[in-house]
Amino acid sequence: MSGRVPRRASRQLALQVLYAVDLAEAGDADEVFASVAQNFELPAGARAFARELVRGVIARRDALDELLARHSEHWRVSRMAAVDRNVLRIAVFELLETHTPTSVVIDQAIELARRFGDDPSPGFVNGVLDAVARAVERPVGRTAGSGLA
Repeated sequence: MSGRVPRRASRQLALQVLYAVDLAEAGDADEVFASVAQNFELPAGARAFARELVRGVIARRDALDELLARHSEHWRVSRMAAVDRNVLRIAVFELLETHTPTSVVIDQAIELARRFGDDPSPGFVNGVLDAVARAVERPVGRTAGSGLA
């Protein structure tokens, strides 16, 4: 369990940073990260994973949003709730760029949506991620890579 807690906290930190950067539509993500990270007690590796998520999502945001737009029927990414949009960005980045098992990515995204989003957020996030995972050929049962959670 101890391996999962830091990763869960890493995702929470990344979500809070990305949410702040997204709503401000400006600002230096590294400065926002440093400010928000003060509220988290994370081991160095977990902090590094959070930073990787933030930097990766920001660097690939247009491509991530394009993929999300293709798989979220009747929803423009810009019109999604900010929490949902950023949970989805993090999860799609993880699906594309890490070896985290698909089921873990989806479960963790649903948990973030449940904790920080509105009532419909978990179902919405689940539906979109299931469609994205199928499209990028990462079936939900996949347990690839190092097994990092």
